[in-house]
Amino acid sequence: MPEPAAAVTAQHPTLDELRDEAMEWGRKPRRLGTWYVTEHMVRAMRAYGWTIIVGALGQPILYLLGLAVGLAALIQAPVDDRGMEVPYLLFVAPALLMTAAISVASEEFTYPVMAGFKWRRYFFGFNASALSSPQIAAGVVVGAAARMLLTVGLYYLFIWIFFAWLHPGETSPGTAWLMIPIGVLAGLSFGIPLMAYAASLEDDKGQFALVQRFVFMPMFLFSGTFYPLINLPLWLQWIGWISPLWHASELGRIVTYGSWADEPLAWVHLAYLLVLAIGGFVVARRVFTRRLAK
Repeated sequence: MPEPAAAVTAQHPTLDELRDEAMEWGRKPRRLGTWYVTEHMVRAMRAYGWTIIVGALGQPILYLLGLAVGLAALIQAPVDDRGMEVPYLLFVAPALLMTAAISVASEEFTYPVMAGFKWRRYFFGFNASALSSPQIAAGVVVGAAARMLLTVGLYYLFIWIFFAWLHPGETSPGTAWLMIPIGVLAGLSFGIPLMAYAASLEDDKGQFALVQRFVFMPMFLFSGTFYPLINLPLWLQWIGWISPLWHASELGRIVTYGSWADEPLAWVHLAYLLVLAIGGFVVARRVFTRRLAK
């Protein structure tokens, strides 16, 4: 006995229904495109996962232990920081956390970006699907931020342990944890403009090595990491003024042992980091769009 026409229609969708279903599936990646790229970037980190874990665990232990047992043991006098006398280790620790985040940014926003455009070209594969260029750029940023969050989270844990052991009561437990989001913001404020630069490169001719030697290292040495910036001669202080590391370190010190209300420059530090991160992302989106359109 032949099937009713309604049953046949129910079992076999029309061409319009198939087209609507295909369009719906084509729209789904666009709604979650950033997270698909983030998932890929995080999964790709498994290739050097042990390096990430060992670095995230080993760096704070070596730095903090070396300073606590070595340099801080020699520097018995407290550091005068904006009219407050604090132990040397307490002064240095927030800057080391910010440096760790920026160090991660210098890794994740250079060679992986170059690989996506030139060596492995997976960005072009993403762009050939329903993912847009801005989503690809945003996914790279979120993936790197996830690694920064792990790094600064572990760094903060070790700082808290050292402070509780060496200087109980010196920190502000209600606000010291803010070093974690500030550290992530520090990494993004340095890394996103670097990502825009990396995305614009056609070939690797040692540019990233030059960035490490002539941008990252001077920033690390002359941004008030190991001593107040005011101790430097005036003709060197400008390096700290334009450095995201100095602004982030000052914010980290404010939330650790200072008072946000008593520091009018705190909002200037925060605004500077946000301008670098947001402005860098605007430029990076344009570079990704132009590069992937070729």
